[in-house]
Amino acid sequence: MTDIPYLYNMKQDLHFIDIEIDRLTRSIENKHTGDCFQTEILLLERNDLKSITKKNGWLFDWKTEYKMVDRDVYKLTISDNSSIIQGLISLSERVDHVYMHLIESAPFNRGKDKIHLGVPGNLVAFGCKLAFHKGFEGYLSFISKSTLLNHYEKTLGAQHIGRQIMVISTNSALKLVDKYFKK
Repeated sequence: MTDIPYLYNMKQDLHFIDIEIDRLTRSIENKHTGDCFQTEILLLERNDLKSITKKNGWLFDWKTEYKMVDRDVYKLTISDNSSIIQGLISLSERVDHVYMHLIESAPFNRGKDKIHLGVPGNLVAFGCKLAFHKGFEGYLSFISKSTLLNHYEKTLGAQHIGRQIMVISTNSALKLVDKYFKK
């Protein structure tokens, strides 16, 4: 991972990942009924931005994130209901890995009254899958809030490589991708 120092010293707005991985599921799971739903992860479209606002309960400014030329924003939806966004992730390709800028569950998938479990895990697994597709052997990095370093080590198999930099390497990435995308 040759550009890790670059990651941490960027002048642009740097976000610390602070989402809790509630459960690693095979897709996403209804918290109350246990029903599992197959998901799709697609590029976010400009039209989607109308409903992804702070006014509607989203925490981040996804419109600004969407406009950034160095990254792509992806949406997680249930396969037969693509109009309702379950979560979002912003990723970019680096020299030798994929970098996760932001990740967020939909407002109705956060807190103790959330509807679905597995949204953050699904999105991170997608980032690893993309890293395999790009030829980076599954490597995904991100900057964690310091209070969640151990959480990401335990839940995602990420490695803390200094400061607040976390890396998911090949073996952990394979486990995540197999969990969510194995047919």
